[in-house]
Amino acid sequence: MTALATPAATFSLAQQFCSLRQQSELLCAPLTPEDMMVQSCAEASPAKWHLAHTTWFFETFILRELDPAYRAVHPDFLWLFNSYYNSVSEQPEKKLRASFSRPALKDILAYRQYVDAAMHKWLKASPPEEVERRAILGMHHEQQHQELLLTDIKHALWTNPLRPAYLELPFESLREEAAAMQWHEYPGGVAEIGHAGDGFCFDNELPRHRVYLEQFALASRLVTCAEYLAFVEDGGYRRPELWLSEGWQTVQADDWKAPLYWHQDKASGEWSVFTMRGEVPLKDLAATPVCHVSYFESAAYALWAEKRLPTEAEWELAASHATVRSRNLLEDGVLHTAAAKDPDGPQQMFGDVWEWTGSAYLGYPGFHALPGALGEYNGKFMSNQMVLRGGSCVTPRTHIRASYRNFFSPATRWQFSGIRLAK
Repeated sequence: MTALATPAATFSLAQQFCSLRQQSELLCAPLTPEDMMVQSCAEASPAKWHLAHTTWFFETFILRELDPAYRAVHPDFLWLFNSYYNSVSEQPEKKLRASFSRPALKDILAYRQYVDAAMHKWLKASPPEEVERRAILGMHHEQQHQELLLTDIKHALWTNPLRPAYLELPFESLREEAAAMQWHEYPGGVAEIGHAGDGFCFDNELPRHRVYLEQFALASRLVTCAEYLAFVEDGGYRRPELWLSEGWQTVQADDWKAPLYWHQDKASGEWSVFTMRGEVPLKDLAATPVCHVSYFESAAYALWAEKRLPTEAEWELAASHATVRSRNLLEDGVLHTAAAKDPDGPQQMFGDVWEWTGSAYLGYPGFHALPGALGEYNGKFMSNQMVLRGGSCVTPRTHIRASYRNFFSPATRWQFSGIRLAK
């Protein structure tokens, strides 16, 4: 897979829109129509549904609402491809998305072309500010689904007994050594977090506000597979004193013994890891960041290592002052974590894995959701979720910034998530 193009900020909005929409379809190029129907876990959706839902977003919130000349493709698409916007319409249960054998894939692609043509025509014609605002939101929404599409297809291919690879390409270099872990100290005091500036942000990144931080230190890089293997071999999954109560219940109920996608051969005892390029010996990935661990696993590892997870305010402060070296995001085409090589400064802050923080996902002081149905985008999930920061190897480069707040429930493992330690 070659590196994907990033829609440049210097392009017109219409050009950025077209580039983004083409990228979603390019991500599906290695897949068969059968691959695109699979929904292999509760968190996932079929690739075919991602293509339809992202189109639904533009049709529902821009064309249907703001363009009086627009004629919808099909009246049932309004509810069929709705995800969770209850003020728009009812919607099918999420677990049933794999049963949508109709509309056919060719019809979904035709739906995209129809909506794209209407959107492109409007975006080229200097549309009203509200149209531009919603179009930009829709583009960032689609970038979220590009990441989810790859996350979901990795799980789908892993559950296939043949364990097929998404990319039939070897990694360029394996058995690298990671830079030594160092500690970067921060003096604490009053700091500001939240989005600043004129660029795009989601409503949950606002308002920018002051926080007070005690002195802290942050690890210079992410925890590696080799370091996490030491936790596994030390009985980490058999020691209840390391785990939060709900985490320990999850370990027992789901029989966790290692991160998702790790497999130990019963005869040899050797570990392997399923990647987007197929099964790879763990020893070849030892220096790369451990991936697909839950908040529960991350917190247990941190306690075992006699450290802790950073708060999201600590992470953002460090990321705002770091020299950003984003060398492993979606457009780089690696689609897996890579070893840290930079000699100094916080490394891997953007890309490789989403980093669990010790912060619950809540609204900032003074938070207000967007008006109308779009207000259901982020605010309605501010319960029983933990914050992740930084992006991953399947996150589009133009989608990431220091103030970005991702969030998942603490048992989530199918996402490209990992660990950075703090003390």
